[in-house]
Amino acid sequence: MRNTQVCLASRPNGIPQAENFTLRQAEVPPLRDGQFLVRNDFLSAEPAMRGWVSAAANYSTPVGIGEVMRAFASGEVVASQHPQFAVGDKVMGMLGWQEYAVAEPAAVTRKVRESDLPLSLSLGVLGLNGLTAYFGLLDLGQPKPGDTVVVSTAAGAVGSAVGQIAKLSGCRTVGIAGGAAKCRACVETFGYDAAIDYKAPDFKDQLAAACGRGVDVYFDNTAGAISDAVLTHLSVGARIVICGTASVASWDPPPMGPRLERHILVKRARMSGLLIFDYAHRYEEAIVRLADWIRAGRLTCREDILDGIEACPGAIAQLYRGENSGKLLVRLRHG
Repeated sequence: MRNTQVCLASRPNGIPQAENFTLRQAEVPPLRDGQFLVRNDFLSAEPAMRGWVSAAANYSTPVGIGEVMRAFASGEVVASQHPQFAVGDKVMGMLGWQEYAVAEPAAVTRKVRESDLPLSLSLGVLGLNGLTAYFGLLDLGQPKPGDTVVVSTAAGAVGSAVGQIAKLSGCRTVGIAGGAAKCRACVETFGYDAAIDYKAPDFKDQLAAACGRGVDVYFDNTAGAISDAVLTHLSVGARIVICGTASVASWDPPPMGPRLERHILVKRARMSGLLIFDYAHRYEEAIVRLADWIRAGRLTCREDILDGIEACPGAIAQLYRGENSGKLLVRLRHG
């Protein structure tokens, strides 16, 4: 059986581009005891992939040149030599940018049991994006009713879920996004109380007006100038969740710049880094609540689906250009 794979062809300088990847054909090897074969239906594109292919120090070993691109995917078990994975099981995990994955249990994040919901959601609001929003906001942000919660990249796959969970927690929500269309989506689709375009010339004035009572929780997906502006509005006892640094083009930022220590000190705020893999033992707890909110119409999401594995190489750059209008996925087959 032939398997189309997307492999890392060269180490990118900054944001991975299409030319850093190549497509190749490979034979699917025979299964050994303890393995199973997954036919991938959906492949995910994540901002974190920039770190996975960088030579700089990260929380995971960089993808090697010539290796299949590390990626989350969801699909169906079509052959198995493992007693716990039967043909027909739906799974999500680190299965790579490829049509078929010969896998062992360690590669699977979870079996997808929500048969009444689309499988694609297992890579978004019922996957790492939703889990990141859930644990980052509720465990680290610790929102209380009446709090003002500010979210950067508020229309993105993580940010949109953060805003909605904050509303479910009784908070006032302020989203920061790029462009009028994404700001409209924040308010009209995801229920933010206010949305601010960080590209607007009066961004700081709009932020000050929207955060007149101070910022109790800041869910930071960007770092950079956006975060510098938000930090000036912290309330006493504010909680800051560091989820991403999307605005930082290089892993070697300038040695000096706007400093945050004085804001943290004076407002007695707490800043926490978030890595969702630390919560692996609690994934199912969150999935149950997230799925129930979806079924009840209290949590919604957008998906931006590209067709065909040929779309993978340019997908990461597309994310960082902000061209997607929802969770970015690549669909390998219909039905």
